Amino acid sequence: MSRGLPRFPDFKPLALEDRQVIQPLLWDYQPDTSELTFTNLFIWKDHYHFVWCLDGDCLLVAGAGPSGAWGYPPVGPGPRADAARRLLTWLREEKGEPAPRLERADARLAAELSGQAGLTVEPVRDHFDYVYLTADLIHLAGNKYHAKRNHLNSFRQAHAFSYVPMGAAHLPACLALTESWCRLKRCEEDLSLMGEWAAVRLALRHVEDLALTGGVVLVDGRVEAFALGELLNRDTAVVHIEKANPEIRGLYALINQQFCEQAWSAAPFINREQDLGEPCAPPNSPTTPTAWLKNSASG
Repeated sequence: MSRGLPRFPDFKPLALEDRQVIQPLLWDYQPDTSELTFTNLFIWKDHYHFVWCLDGDCLLVAGAGPSGAWGYPPVGPGPRADAARRLLTWLREEKGEPAPRLERADARLAAELSGQAGLTVEPVRDHFDYVYLTADLIHLAGNKYHAKRNHLNSFRQAHAFSYVPMGAAHLPACLALTESWCRLKRCEEDLSLMGEWAAVRLALRHVEDLALTGGVVLVDGRVEAFALGELLNRDTAVVHIEKANPEIRGLYALINQQFCEQAWSAAPFINREQDLGEPCAPPNSPTTPTAWLKNSASG
């Protein structure tokens, strides 16, 4: 690591130029949880006020929202107990969190810290990721995908379409589609939707800088759906963004299926990010458990 990088406890706001430092650390870790990509951190940086620094060989990231400040799990080689405790202490002493926590902790960190004095590991079902077999999302075979097949067949019967990789020429239309989607969903009345709107715009404006893979669906020559993703680890692609004209039935099912088939058929798994407590993924699809690590020590 070169000099001049932020060292604990001197956090700095996350910026695009930090990708050259952060992305290799994340890739070396081979994360399972969708939050641990530079793209996710960057496009949500204004909504969650992400800051970062290095603690030895570990990357530390902290954010803040309506529920207060929190940290993400230290990313780096183990053991990480000391780094986790330092981050929790910083959240308590510098951010005034009475019960500081690390959110989206993966199974590796949860196992590493489980049973340690002063720490409580709690599964948080609403923060589990949807992880599917890629082949399942491409072929949609079996009863569990019956509804998706119906939506897809309905679209194919009603519309001619083409799927193409996203290029620079498609970006204005993708931005326009996002703005139209937000008007329909009344994003201005919902802070979380406003945050999502800003995140999508940031991703589209920095597709090349973030090395994202994108795809678009054209109907009558117009961009009516698009998706953006990247490899989360060697075996898993993560779909960060998926938007479609909600007035065209079956279009979400189509962009989902086509993006997986055309862009990610070589990856065994697809991570579609948090399920937000919705009914769980099909039974044959693995999910990624996450947890809060809470510092329950007094003082």
